[in-house]
Amino acid sequence: MTETPAAPPADTPGATSTPTPLLVLDVVGLTPQLLAHMPNLRKLASTGSQAPLSTVLPAVTCSAQSTFLTGTLPAEHGIVGNGWYFRDLGDVLLWRQHNGLVSGDKLWDAARRVRPGYTVANICWWYAMGADTDYTVTPRPVYYADGRKEPDCYTRPPALHDELTEELGTFPLFHFWGPGADLVSSQWIIDATRHIIRTRTPDLALCYLPHLDYDLQRYGPDDPRSHRAATELDAAMAPLLADARDEGRTVVALSEYGITRVSRAVDINRALRRAGLLEVHTQDGMEYLDPMASRAFAVSDHQLAHVYVRRPEDLDATREVLQDLAGVDEILDDEGKKAYGLDHPRSGELVAVAEPDAWFTYYYWLDDDRAPDFAQLVEIHRKPGYDPVELFMDPLDPYVKLKAAKAIARKKLGMRYRLAVVPLDPSPIRGSHGRLPASDEEGPLIICSTPSAVDGRVAATDVKSLLLHLAGLH
Repeated sequence: MTETPAAPPADTPGATSTPTPLLVLDVVGLTPQLLAHMPNLRKLASTGSQAPLSTVLPAVTCSAQSTFLTGTLPAEHGIVGNGWYFRDLGDVLLWRQHNGLVSGDKLWDAARRVRPGYTVANICWWYAMGADTDYTVTPRPVYYADGRKEPDCYTRPPALHDELTEELGTFPLFHFWGPGADLVSSQWIIDATRHIIRTRTPDLALCYLPHLDYDLQRYGPDDPRSHRAATELDAAMAPLLADARDEGRTVVALSEYGITRVSRAVDINRALRRAGLLEVHTQDGMEYLDPMASRAFAVSDHQLAHVYVRRPEDLDATREVLQDLAGVDEILDDEGKKAYGLDHPRSGELVAVAEPDAWFTYYYWLDDDRAPDFAQLVEIHRKPGYDPVELFMDPLDPYVKLKAAKAIARKKLGMRYRLAVVPLDPSPIRGSHGRLPASDEEGPLIICSTPSAVDGRVAATDVKSLLLHLAGLH
């Protein structure tokens, strides 16, 4: 198939007097297989247009979204995953939020060069903080001085925070991620998007809908519970789609990746530790990764892991460990990273890609009794890698629900609490992503309410120019 052209040629006549308003829905995990369970989106595709969407490596949220908004690959925009090793800090950091981390010309910058005053609302797309958008909503807990973490969000302008909270309630953070993750968070985001479109009428509204991420990772893409999640999200989107249709707003729905079935977890850091390459330090009987002292360690991110090797003389030993590790499909060196557009200084010296039915854990301890206390918490900022097991409560703990109830009671009383319910067993996970898809049926797609707007395959790097074209900003 041919790829949809990136944009009209440079000598195309200037922009229309009034830009066509856009609503861009990032429907996480959407694939042609799941579209069969989503009648409203399916109707949008049948009356408009639909095409496969070529994603990026790694096929994860932060990297894909940054490519959509800049039109460049991770090698240029610098978002090599949902997190990486910050060498100058000596620390692994995931899920940072400042837009300054994303290099390159953003979609709204390009739009405003053609149409000064072009307005943009970002409702929960990542790297929202510090972005030069007019209206911003992004998850941001309150971190109290006594250690408590409470649900909330960050908004710009600041007055929008109280307005949305009064209208919709507090942002449902514990439904956005963790064992309680469900439709409630996506419903709040949908309602917030409807409110902002109704009250501010931005030229471009970006809306992030994470619901399919949850049950597809918990149960796999072919499980009836995942199909039900797709139908639930589709029904929740219906009023937003109706609003857009009534307003004459062009709708684009796309996905960052498809989630495929997995059955194996790969303990890449444990393998590096057993080989004497990874080091830990101990405090209060708990082991913590020591990235500055380690000869090599991995930042695991679903089906891809950046492997940081401190000294060139340890590259061969590290590569040998990875080559012998069951579940590793490919090891990218400098040339391999360059071939995938992943050759950025933030990337690991080596990059491991998992086999199709495997994914990487972040675990580095060899004895669960030595695991750090955050391992059993929903703690996305302290774990040196992604942990999908946070979607579950520990099935081996008969008192897990009682512990959770006690912790929540303390929380409601304003007391400090530890919700230590996450299992240390990765085996429940049934879905993952990060590799490039094996087929279009398993991969992401793009839908547009405009007939013939997308024809053939669309590259992730062409999404920015496509949106500018649909807005009439030639």
